[in-house]
Amino acid sequence: VRFGAAQDSPLRTPKEPHNKVTVVLGAQWGDEGKGKVVDLLAMDADIVCRCQGGNNAGHTVVVDSVEYDFHLLPSGVLNKKAVSFIGNGVVIHLPGLFDEAKKNLEKGKGLQGWEERLKISDRAHIVFNFHQAVDGLQEQQREQQEGKNLGTTKKGIGPAYSSKAARNGLRICDLVSDFKVFEEKFRMLATHFQMMYRNLNVDIEAELQQLKIYAEKLRPLVTDGVYFMHKALTGPSKRILVEGANAALLDIDFGTYPFVTSSNCTVGGVCTGLGVPPSHVGRVYGVVKAYTTRVGVGAFPTEQDNETGDLLQSRGREFGVTTGRRRRCGWLDLILVRYAHMVNGFSAIALTKLDILDTLPEIKVGVAYEVDGHPLPSFPANMDVLTRVTVEYKTLPGWQCSTEAARSFDELPSQAQNYIRFIEDFLQVPVKWVGVGKSRESMIKLF
Repeated sequence: VRFGAAQDSPLRTPKEPHNKVTVVLGAQWGDEGKGKVVDLLAMDADIVCRCQGGNNAGHTVVVDSVEYDFHLLPSGVLNKKAVSFIGNGVVIHLPGLFDEAKKNLEKGKGLQGWEERLKISDRAHIVFNFHQAVDGLQEQQREQQEGKNLGTTKKGIGPAYSSKAARNGLRICDLVSDFKVFEEKFRMLATHFQMMYRNLNVDIEAELQQLKIYAEKLRPLVTDGVYFMHKALTGPSKRILVEGANAALLDIDFGTYPFVTSSNCTVGGVCTGLGVPPSHVGRVYGVVKAYTTRVGVGAFPTEQDNETGDLLQSRGREFGVTTGRRRRCGWLDLILVRYAHMVNGFSAIALTKLDILDTLPEIKVGVAYEVDGHPLPSFPANMDVLTRVTVEYKTLPGWQCSTEAARSFDELPSQAQNYIRFIEDFLQVPVKWVGVGKSRESMIKLF
């Protein structure tokens, strides 16, 4: 059929995307409580996806007083009605994946039947045991040469992304097709790493045997991720949730380089890590903790290396889920969160762990940086500059009473309400949720 005038062609009328993905991202240095927000939204999601990172992430979700820990599995796997999807941008350590499932199964019945609910992209790269060994060796080298490490989780994430970029990495699709061919490639990659790192211990045979078993266990879970997402986006109405791992200031491009992770944990990683066009990205929620924490090394302008920092650390129980490391603590840094908003374009914010500030007589918020007496117009790329900034604070009165029982905005003390409003006004982004405790019920929804 020939169409005459342009208006006759149905292809030429712009189509609104059918289904859009909702994205939850960390807006600071991680550990903002993303797991809790994802869990909230996952309860009525149809698909929950991970798009980047690996088992260096750590999300804790409490359901029926059982505490589940997730590193690779999307926390939505607890929803029996949802499909969980691990996208092509994720790097997967297979022993880590199966071990995580096993541990969570032993804790409670939330994970029963997880294999039926999980799909894995055939284009995702694999983290091997030697990647993890190399991660440890590289940290040792950095420690010896520069006296400072990056503070990696030693889960092999960086080396796996390095293999991906060097184009000698192996993917899930390699593992589940011809194992003979896979074995050959694996031996080559392992030998390559042995040549680069003389004191690397690699048991090639043992790992291959293990991988052969995993190949069979994985096969039913593996799918063409691009086609899977396309069907989900263009088919019947679905709620699709994307769970960001790590956080904006740990992004390989926009984070505090070199003290960052090896993937894009800002909103761009959603498109590249799942194969989703930008027109299908819907709401983007930023998760902001009511104060700031950082694990490992790197500049931290609002850090309180004093009693306040200790108070936040102990009241907030600030230890890493993945590493168990003590987190450094400080006041909320809004310059940093505003920068995360510039990159991600948050639709709204989830403000978490407000209750940790309950005992403070006054609360400070970082509102501007200056260096050598000059105000900084934006967040600096150079870490040497960031270590030299002085922070201008706005001091707000504390509320000095418990907020843990509050279940609506009106039930919060007026000073806490003002703290929330101050954050909204500064960022020009609405706060949609406020977290005042550990349970699902303690996430107050404002609108």
